Amino acid sequence: MEKNLTVGSPAKVIFLFALPLLIGNIFQQFYQLADTLIVGRMISVEALAGIGATTSIAFLILGFCWAMTTGLAIPVSQHFGAKAFDKMRRSVAAGAIISFVIAALLVAIATPLTRPLLTLMRTPEPIFEYSATYLQIMFLSLPVIVGFNYVSAVIRALGDSVTPLVFLAVSSVLNVGLSIAFIGWMGTGVGGAAAATVVSQGLATLACLVLVKRKMPLLHFKRADWRVTWPEIILPARIGLLMGVQSSIIAVGNIIVQFVLNTMGTEAVGAYTAAQRVEGIAMAPLASFGIATATYVAQNYGARKYQRILQGVRRVATMSISFALFIAVLNFAIGRFLTRLFVGDGYDQIVGMSHQYLMINGTFYIALGLLFVWRNALMGLGKTFVPTLAGIMELTGRVTVAAAIGSTLGFVGICVSNPSAWVLAVIPLYLKWRRERRRLLQMEARLDDSETAPETPA
Repeated sequence: MEKNLTVGSPAKVIFLFALPLLIGNIFQQFYQLADTLIVGRMISVEALAGIGATTSIAFLILGFCWAMTTGLAIPVSQHFGAKAFDKMRRSVAAGAIISFVIAALLVAIATPLTRPLLTLMRTPEPIFEYSATYLQIMFLSLPVIVGFNYVSAVIRALGDSVTPLVFLAVSSVLNVGLSIAFIGWMGTGVGGAAAATVVSQGLATLACLVLVKRKMPLLHFKRADWRVTWPEIILPARIGLLMGVQSSIIAVGNIIVQFVLNTMGTEAVGAYTAAQRVEGIAMAPLASFGIATATYVAQNYGARKYQRILQGVRRVATMSISFALFIAVLNFAIGRFLTRLFVGDGYDQIVGMSHQYLMINGTFYIALGLLFVWRNALMGLGKTFVPTLAGIMELTGRVTVAAAIGSTLGFVGICVSNPSAWVLAVIPLYLKWRRERRRLLQMEARLDDSETAPETPA
């Protein structure tokens, strides 16, 4: 089931690897869409806004977990590309230990801070309890969420993007059924939406582990594989934790934007929530190409195929630009229709504000697509400083624009905060990638020289 991304046409292997990721990303959005549609239609618009008000806080924690587990799997990809399978298994074990420790710490820290954070963000009173209930259940279930993300990341690191998709699809369908059962039949409210997501992901995690045991011999561990040393823990921890911190830096910007948004009333929060649900699907191809880039670069870096890395990054950048243009056109054409799916009839102002957000953001999707490609290419090489710096610049742009323009132009300021952040962040990533490109060319030249040098007589 493993797949070697170091052979074959770079464009083809990246696209075929990214395609299941794209479908998986859509299923991930389907989780959120299901929660939003069911809550908005079966409870109330206030409940919908309550879940929407948790988005930035949830992304702070859940985004950290997802990015961390993705980073923990990068050394696994590098060792797999180098065919160093003993090191690969020890790297997987190190990542599992780190994941368990971090998940336990996050449960202890995040759960009691739920209400203080919502209060600090001035969450409107009519939706406060909805938000608090939803977040607390999600945070208590972090070990399950981290476990699913890490197992999926490890399987993807071995070039298999199909298996995680299969289990994600099954868990998505299960999530919808459980949400309807918990909310519609059992009357559990928004807490049922969170519980449905956690139960479905927990079952998917167990199924993934069973499949690994039966079908993936490279991940069959011996007792010695778990006796990892500190250096073996430090390498994945450095990449994984910095990727998590980078995601959290971006999330802090989203929290501040949410803080500004909450002062604009329930309609603004509802419009922003609906727009982000639509945009989540629209951005799925760009995010998928980014994830594929990280795995592709990491495997080829381990295999010392430096020229192939450059070819692949060029191809995926072209694909990202093409998809960004296509998605932007869709936002303009049918964004209003998609938004109405979430709020129903009689909310024309919310639909109009949401469509405005989609049109402004869609204009800058090319910058976002390149940001995903260059950031993940650098991560695949194990370079973490500049992507983290780019995250800080993204935070600065998002917060400055939301606070400065939002106070004068209202919801329009919220709409332009994301594009401003993307443009600022993509600049250092591009400059760093240019430098890494030169380094890879030099390494390729030295590799060619060593292979063509005449043998020294005995």
